[in-house]
Amino acid sequence: MDPDTFRSDIGADIYWRRRMAALVGVLVVVAVVAWACSSTSGPQDAREKGTSAAKKDVPDPLLAILPTVTVIPSPSASPSASPTPEPRESKAAPRPRRPGEACTSPQLVLSMEGQGTVYPPGIRPRFILTLVNVGKVMCTTDVGPRTMEVRITSGDDRVWSSSDCVSGETENIRKLDRGIPYVRELVWDRRRSGNDCTADRVAARPGTYVAVVHAPGLRSRKAVFHLR
Repeated sequence: MDPDTFRSDIGADIYWRRRMAALVGVLVVVAVVAWACSSTSGPQDAREKGTSAAKKDVPDPLLAILPTVTVIPSPSASPSASPTPEPRESKAAPRPRRPGEACTSPQLVLSMEGQGTVYPPGIRPRFILTLVNVGKVMCTTDVGPRTMEVRITSGDDRVWSSSDCVSGETENIRKLDRGIPYVRELVWDRRRSGNDCTADRVAARPGTYVAVVHAPGLRSRKAVFHLR
């Protein structure tokens, strides 16, 4: 029989309804399989996500045993803080000196110069003593032979001093105006002196000698000379 020929006992409409029913059944089966696959993968993904989240929440055992360090900022490290300067003690200004007061050593300059460096026999050495006031006002000072002492030595030997065996008035107070020097000439008789003023004075031997003038807080340069 020709397959395209319908059987006489089955109508055409019944034939197409059977075919539509079969097609619908196939579609239903495909839909069920697809739904089963999606439902299976969904819970598994959720479980994996939950597992990874749980791993993140669990603390690392190595980190748990490490000590915790807390950093506290130092108060001195603040950039806005500035050191407080210590108060300085103010020194009182020195009182201005009045004219006629006693001279002080910073106000005076003392010097001595020899009139020669070599003295033949019988020639006495001569020296010029100078004292100058370099202060702002006039002052007074003692220029007597004991206060302003001339001493002559030879090595460690103290040969002569102007303060030995001084008789009479020993003080000699002078007014020193600013810049005007006090000048005195000293002549040495080439004899030794000492504390015993009754002993005979012995003549100094030929040799090299040093003369220096002293005053309270002052000392001149050395004047070196030679006796023949």
